[in-house]
Amino acid sequence: MCGIIGYAGGESDDTVLERLLNGLSNLEYRGYDSAGIAVANAPLAVEKREGELVELERALAADGAAFNGSRGSDDWIGSDAADSFDGPTGIGHTRWSTHGPPSDVNAHPHTSPNGSVAVVHNGIIENYRELREELSADGYEFRSDTDTEVVPHLIDRERSGGADRFAAFRAAIDRLEGSYAIAAVFPGHETIYVARHESPLVLGLGENGNFLASDVPAFIEYTNQVVYLDDGEFAAVSPSSVTVSDESGAVVEKSVETIDWDPEDAGKSGYDHYMRKEITEQPRAIRDCLRGRIEELGGTVSLPELEGLEEPSAVQFVACGTSYHAGLFGERLLQRQGIPAQTFVASEYDADQLPVDEETLVVGVTQSGETADTMRALRGANRAGATTLALTNVVASSAARECDHVLYIRAGPEISVAATKSFASQQVTLSLLATALADTADPSSSASREHLRELRRLPDHIQSVLDDSNARSVVEAFLEADAYFFIGRGYSAPVALEGALKLKEITYRHAEGFPAGELKHGPLALVTEATPVFAIVSGREKTSATIGNVTEVQARGAPVVAVTDSPATVGSHVDYVLEVPETHPAVMPIVANVQLQLVAYWLADALDRPIDKPRNLAKSVTVL
Repeated sequence: MCGIIGYAGGESDDTVLERLLNGLSNLEYRGYDSAGIAVANAPLAVEKREGELVELERALAADGAAFNGSRGSDDWIGSDAADSFDGPTGIGHTRWSTHGPPSDVNAHPHTSPNGSVAVVHNGIIENYRELREELSADGYEFRSDTDTEVVPHLIDRERSGGADRFAAFRAAIDRLEGSYAIAAVFPGHETIYVARHESPLVLGLGENGNFLASDVPAFIEYTNQVVYLDDGEFAAVSPSSVTVSDESGAVVEKSVETIDWDPEDAGKSGYDHYMRKEITEQPRAIRDCLRGRIEELGGTVSLPELEGLEEPSAVQFVACGTSYHAGLFGERLLQRQGIPAQTFVASEYDADQLPVDEETLVVGVTQSGETADTMRALRGANRAGATTLALTNVVASSAARECDHVLYIRAGPEISVAATKSFASQQVTLSLLATALADTADPSSSASREHLRELRRLPDHIQSVLDDSNARSVVEAFLEADAYFFIGRGYSAPVALEGALKLKEITYRHAEGFPAGELKHGPLALVTEATPVFAIVSGREKTSATIGNVTEVQARGAPVVAVTDSPATVGSHVDYVLEVPETHPAVMPIVANVQLQLVAYWLADALDRPIDKPRNLAKSVTVL
């Protein structure tokens, strides 16, 4: 959840400081409550501050740090004469608190008392209490509440015993239990030393220097050539070289991946928020997702990524948050095809102790491919002998590398914490997966040509919603509501859950989603004239039953907004209509979700919320 950036640049035309700050800015979407940097001058130059990145920038300006001000206004541009942060190599960090509250002292980087090393860390060190007691007994004093501070002290102790820099770093890492991506710099030394275990870390190979980061957007404007570290690997990153080694110290040859994102894809492109931009990018994302995967005339789906995958006896989806709702959607698709399927919250997967064997397919649905709970569930499934499939957005992510198969959703970079286009791309990819598995189970059958045809038309349907939606005006009637309820049946039930999640994430208002029939089993007690109900009603999926639920809440005075492809049938039963084009019942909820995304967005905008960076949340949850 924290963000790490590092740059070894030598005599680059751009200062290290500027690239570190740009990297931290590009990682803000991961969520954070403090930020800091360390530049490997002699002595080390370190600055860190609680709060948003601008607080760090102001502190650097007060220090006299020189950088060109491209990230903000002129009031924080430093003096050209200053050089304390003008070194050749540095690391930066945005912290999302786990151990200790947000504060200047708890912010990263952390250093040894004598300034012999500076460290940034993402993850959780589970044995930090024992290490802290051991180091305290050796005379080391601790200033922070964090688990991370044991690392620079361990390194310093090894250095005091005569170990060279990399050996001291390795020895310290060997003492750690838990998850970590760690980077360390030493005063007057151009090389950054890094290690990874169950926390993401990627290296960027540039023309004038080399990078490391938690995620590619941190440095995509400088290079698209990357190397992904695997668990247990170390790297020495210098201005002119990158060397990867394993736990024994043996050099590991790594493949270089090319990221096909345009740097502009990670920008706002003139929109006020990344979320708004990403909502509008859904037609393109879905076209990319479908490209080369549908043979419509024959009614077949082609997924070469699944080559060698045998017919599973059962499918289990493991996921968190929005991806969990996508899993529920996929579960219904498979069940309609006669394939047993279940969806599990990844953090509960171990506790459920479900039977898993070599005939079970376990699908990890994870946008980032790094979600800690989902990765733990997938690793448990691997140990149990199941076949595993990663359904993810990020090429060469942990999930992609560790699963038996990988299916990319092709959504492109998604920066806003609130997932939008990745959810739509997950739904579409799961539609293709369900069709492919159904054809594997019964080769004589073929997918519904109508379903595939409507998937092909989906980008145009979504574009029509984006062009004509009246969600903004509808939202104005409910700015002061006490709560917001979302209901749907069948394929629409997971989208009702997602609609509620999206609204609560970015508006901070209470929202709940239910299968429509569940209202009368408890939630109806909360319905009043101040609780608008959003009902997803497909004209081809038990409309009368859902309309019955609508009349139940209207009898209690609640206003109802229908998201429907049958306004002529449904409109007379509700107060407001958000229309979507008529389409296949398994496709309609994907379009309906766009209307709900716009409802959440415009409500949050009216309430002046920080839409892209909602409080307490992170884009990629990489700690358990």
